[in-house]
Amino acid sequence: MRPAPALLLCAALASTALLTGCGKETAGASASPGATCASLAPLPDPAGRTWDNVRVISGKCGPSGAPSTGFEVTNTDKEPLTFTLTFTLVNGLGEAMDNITRTVEAVKPGQTVRRPLDAADGPGSARSYRARIMKVRAVPADGAGGDCPSSGVRITNDRGDAAMGLRVVGILLENCGAADYRLNGYPALRLLGEDREPVSGVKILRGTTAISTGIGGDAEPRPVTLRPGESARATLAWRNTTTEGDPVNAPYTEVTAKPGAAPVTVTPELDLGTTGRLGVGPWTKTPAAARTGELPGQE
Repeated sequence: MRPAPALLLCAALASTALLTGCGKETAGASASPGATCASLAPLPDPAGRTWDNVRVISGKCGPSGAPSTGFEVTNTDKEPLTFTLTFTLVNGLGEAMDNITRTVEAVKPGQTVRRPLDAADGPGSARSYRARIMKVRAVPADGAGGDCPSSGVRITNDRGDAAMGLRVVGILLENCGAADYRLNGYPALRLLGEDREPVSGVKILRGTTAISTGIGGDAEPRPVTLRPGESARATLAWRNTTTEGDPVNAPYTEVTAKPGAAPVTVTPELDLGTTGRLGVGPWTKTPAAARTGELPGQE
């Protein structure tokens, strides 16, 4: 008798020592009916970290039903979280072929969400790769990305610039609500470590002049009124110099836009070295040309 296709898949995967539960359906709140996904052993993180709430999976895991390498993320927190996950796809020779970042928004407490890790070539294109989990970031869902939060403002961070040990990142606030939103001064920051617990020993400076000049955070604070659709930016600047002592890394930052506002957690990935200082510029309105992508003088 000819073996069933599922058994052939089991045998093929087991022969490469990738499979730990072949043919066993993995329960997940967002799994497609009848979808079977087996747990793969993810390649180890070079830094030796493990991620308890993210798993690499294989099988007919995606919406297309095509065999694919994928992942599951489980929210073990008590509030909805938005996850940003970074993977490296590795071929059978151990060569890194692609880096992929995936965002899973608003995962409810206790919920497991399953997604494919398809490469640029479409559904199933990652099936011949194994995946290495490189980074996992999880922030409270209300306030950072996705649909307009209940506050009427969305707070994120840009990717920033780095040169010769100087780091500059923008904290971006968009008025996505229906009413004007007023700012005046500096955002209040609380730095958080990998476990989203407060980081101590860092002095937060008003303005960025003490870090470096000409990087956009030196202006005097002024009242800013954002109409619906308008946005503002505050510049963060630091140096990642490391001398004596333990370097400080704060991947998360809790941002309070103004007194009385609810804090929003973003991920500027502050690698502060042993400098112990972070400069923060005031809120400034983003020029219309920057918001629309137009250059000055264009019509």
